[in-house]
Amino acid sequence: MTQATISGLVGRVKPDQIDLLTTTGSPTLHPDGSRLVVAATRPDFRADAYVGQLWELTLDGGRRRLTRGFRDTAPRYSRDGGLLVFLRAAQGGKPQLFAMHAAGGEPVQLTDQPLGVAHFDISPDATTIVFAARVPEHGRYGTVDGVGAGLEDPRLITGFKYRMNGLGYTTDKRSQLFTVAVPSLDAEPYIAAVGRLKQEHQDGPGALEEQGAVPAALQLTTADADHLEPAFSADGQRILFTAALAQDADSTLVSDLHSIAPDGGDRRQLTNLDGGTLLGCSAPRPSSDGAWLFFLASDLSPSGLDFVARNTALYVQPTDDPQGVRRLTDAETVDVGDVQEIIADGPDSVLVVNRSRGRGELLRVSAAGRSDTLVTGPTVVTGAATAAGTVVVAYTDPSTAGDVAVVEGGALRPVSDFSADLHGRTRVAELQERSYPAPDGTPVHGWAVLPEGEGPHPVLLVIHGGPFAQYGWGYFDEAQVYAAAGYAVLLCNPRGAAGYGQAHGRVIKEAMGTVDLDDVLAFLDGALAEFDAMDDVRLGVMGGSYGGYLTAWTIAHDHRFQAAIVERGYLDPPSFVGSSDIGWFFSEQYTGTDPAHVAEQNPFAKIGQVRTPALVIHSEEDLRCPIEQAQRYYTALKKQGVETELLVFPGETHELSRSGSPWHRRQRFEHILRWWARHLPTAANPADAPVP
Repeated sequence: MTQATISGLVGRVKPDQIDLLTTTGSPTLHPDGSRLVVAATRPDFRADAYVGQLWELTLDGGRRRLTRGFRDTAPRYSRDGGLLVFLRAAQGGKPQLFAMHAAGGEPVQLTDQPLGVAHFDISPDATTIVFAARVPEHGRYGTVDGVGAGLEDPRLITGFKYRMNGLGYTTDKRSQLFTVAVPSLDAEPYIAAVGRLKQEHQDGPGALEEQGAVPAALQLTTADADHLEPAFSADGQRILFTAALAQDADSTLVSDLHSIAPDGGDRRQLTNLDGGTLLGCSAPRPSSDGAWLFFLASDLSPSGLDFVARNTALYVQPTDDPQGVRRLTDAETVDVGDVQEIIADGPDSVLVVNRSRGRGELLRVSAAGRSDTLVTGPTVVTGAATAAGTVVVAYTDPSTAGDVAVVEGGALRPVSDFSADLHGRTRVAELQERSYPAPDGTPVHGWAVLPEGEGPHPVLLVIHGGPFAQYGWGYFDEAQVYAAAGYAVLLCNPRGAAGYGQAHGRVIKEAMGTVDLDDVLAFLDGALAEFDAMDDVRLGVMGGSYGGYLTAWTIAHDHRFQAAIVERGYLDPPSFVGSSDIGWFFSEQYTGTDPAHVAEQNPFAKIGQVRTPALVIHSEEDLRCPIEQAQRYYTALKKQGVETELLVFPGETHELSRSGSPWHRRQRFEHILRWWARHLPTAANPADAPVP
């Protein structure tokens, strides 16, 4: 049994303080290694949005705010170090490409795409930028003046893949690739005509390109598929990207790497060429010497659908030999898919982030398969950059929502303090690492977070989603808010979770609600036996997505909990198959197809056994676990006389708790604490607390 004490301070952060949680994106390091640029973003209650700018940090601790946009993100230096390109979104607008001199100055807008720009890359000679952008069908998404969403033509659906949580319909706004020439940043700025010289034009998205205010973009791809993650080859003569272009693409999860010429011609498929095990490929990245192509992939088996708990591995192939593909990391024990980023490092090696036992480790892997761990310990690396022998990372840890550090001798030397306001205005609860045995002896790894005072404190068992995900060492607002309200919080990674090898994750395939239930209850029992400060009677259980599934399953089988919260839950596998964006493959891969066997894993089939009061929380635009799951679960509980409430958030998706509007995130916490105040009151969260 181990214990890791990160801070001697106890939790104080409140729901109205989530605007203190500044997070950092992936940094970009100047080629001379002297300075870096990173985006720092935070929730803002006044704008009810996420705002942030770019910061320039020197390795000796100097810093300055480099931009002053509403939301500036994704900075990238050109290879010669003279240019800095990034994405800027105006308030209520879509992200567009901007460029500026690396030394500073006024940014110049490069695009005006109707639905915004996503991933981009800069050519080696810094003259061209390739980017991905969604192209709306004519007549949809505001492309025709006066035709709103409710008046658009009907959609004819013929395939499985036609919508995605957070995006909505996808087949009528495919992601395509474009290039745009970098203009002179010192040229005379565009001045719009007025009066009699004003030309007639349509205002709105795309109008700036029509008027010549931004350079004209060249569309490279047109196929009826999403073209993603574009990157230039090392010599700039090819553009690499990810797409599912096979004839059976609609019925599998396979995706391939492709390359095209910069004019959009001569497309070549680069992966899944041997007719064997199928891979889901992503994140193409050439080595800096151009000899190797690195990429990420998951083994989907010959069916192309067996995604359950498949670790993402790093692969490489010679640039001139697509048949020479090799896997560089052990897919059983190493998982480099969480960050989904490859950073070129030296002539023939790259940096990747490994998900392991709650950590986000930074690895250096060579084309020959040699691997070194650069960063490990109670830290989650969220992005990295390297140049001139220097490695920098963006990271989070138990007391830091997001900061940047230089990697020196396996340790981190912070060069930013974006969590200063968090530390100055709150106190961060201690994260105590624990492991307790399940009934069959399997160790269940996790953490306990205790509030201040001797207790005994009521206990919240908080179950994560996924299920192939993990709780970890990063700052977790949920645990901090609940500890501040006087609750002991238990977080664990049961079987089915990521970070402990594929076997650990795959054991619940067609066995959901078995050993995963054993594990979360074993962790609860172990903590109650160890900590005198925990009340072994005043217990609550809660979770979202798969955590909502396992919460609903728990209260159907274990009646010790005073109350529960079932959030955005996967609650009825049969109906999920036809209603979820991933339902066509997800349920059958996790629960199987035999109706009787599925029923033995189905919370809705066991709902008659539930006696525990349950708050059901869901979002109206959740396409991952559609709201019908919550509505039917809530109605069934109410019909059988179980105390229940249904809390519905308009305009939100499955990502409410992580990236929903700041006000909705705050209100969510307030309603959660109201529910716990009713069933598990504390001095900090009394039963007579005002209703939000």
